[in-house]
Amino acid sequence: MTGRFPEGFGFGVASSAYQIEGATTEGGRGESIWDRFCRVPGHIANGESGDVACDHYHRYVEDLDLMAGLGISLYRFSIAWPRLFPAGKGAPNQAGIDFYRRLGEGLRERGITPLATLYHWDLPQAIQDKGGWANRDTAYRFAEYAATAYDSLGDLVHRWVTQNEPWVTAFEGYGYGSKAPGERDWPTALRVAHHVLLSHGLAVQAFRDRRSRGEIGIALNLTPIYPLTPTVEDRAAAHLMDGFHNRWFLDPVLRGGYPADMVGELAERFGPLDFIQPGDLTTIAQPIDFLGINYYFSARVFADPEEPPLGVRSAPATHHTTAMGWEVTPNSLHELLLRVRREYGDIPLVITENGAAFDDEPPSNGFVDDPQRLAYLQAHLEALGRAITDGVDVRGYCAWSLLDNFEWQHGYSKRFGIVYVDYETLRRIPKASAHWYRELIASENGGGQA
Repeated sequence: MTGRFPEGFGFGVASSAYQIEGATTEGGRGESIWDRFCRVPGHIANGESGDVACDHYHRYVEDLDLMAGLGISLYRFSIAWPRLFPAGKGAPNQAGIDFYRRLGEGLRERGITPLATLYHWDLPQAIQDKGGWANRDTAYRFAEYAATAYDSLGDLVHRWVTQNEPWVTAFEGYGYGSKAPGERDWPTALRVAHHVLLSHGLAVQAFRDRRSRGEIGIALNLTPIYPLTPTVEDRAAAHLMDGFHNRWFLDPVLRGGYPADMVGELAERFGPLDFIQPGDLTTIAQPIDFLGINYYFSARVFADPEEPPLGVRSAPATHHTTAMGWEVTPNSLHELLLRVRREYGDIPLVITENGAAFDDEPPSNGFVDDPQRLAYLQAHLEALGRAITDGVDVRGYCAWSLLDNFEWQHGYSKRFGIVYVDYETLRRIPKASAHWYRELIASENGGGQA
């Protein structure tokens, strides 16, 4: 599989702060909602937390060398808001800034392009105590935090993602309650979704106001939705779920307004959307330089009036699945990329996450064989290559994830990494998929500088 990726294409890996850094009480870092969420019995598998995680805070040089050895040209990481602002606002924490400067400098020294995500779910607990994302003021505090990040790190970081997966922040955090802060109120979740999108627009404005060098975008988790059967009911259910999962975020960012069918549907179910204020949609629709897409699986759905919040249920998987129970559907990635171009224009795209958890066997003689993950990555990169051949402007690809790490409510039970982490010793061991990825990058002439 060579020759399908354009010159300058970024072959990367991804991570997030709370999942790998550890050192949650070091360097002046404040408490995050995930620190608090993990303390509540029953929230996290085996009562685990990100207190140590992969200890990347202390071992980042080793991890940078690992990436360099794999030929990685693009590294997506997240900045921990509570590491820069322990109380969410006020004077920035210089020790936190210094850590990310060391990280950025180390990436640059190795010829790896930094791609920094400003928010990957670790809201400062002090802001949550004032209402969190349900409080409109949080969007403005986020813009202040973003501006500090640009000012402090902009000479090293030239590519930025404002928000990672607003759908998860809002609907898993405040609707289903499966992620921090663990609230379960759908009208609040819709308010949160809007405030997160507003914060994105405000952060883009701050970036433009500073005439910052580089590019800025947002990362959306997009899931192709198909009806289980061709019945009118299931087709309507699929359209509704597509609106809820995909169009509710794509449309305001790229079209300047929420989809009309969903506005009516959600207002009827959950009350007036009175949190949308004049000018908000213009702010949210600030022009972006690229759209990040996180893709893992597609879904088949059917109508079930008893299923909250919209009367739509996902059908059980029928194909090969990952350890998360997600169907492996690489062809849907190809379809998704063509759809985004067709419906939203020829905006540059970056695959900001794509990967799979499998039940890897422990290392044997210093080797970890993960044939299922290797096959998953190969199939999805082939689908991505077909989309590029079909004219989609994709600039980079980040495998999720570099390391096995803390997988949110699943604790350490799910391994996504192309590098195995022994959680007792914190030893890193590249898996077969990492060796394959290195060979692919080498065959593509190193992937170039993203």
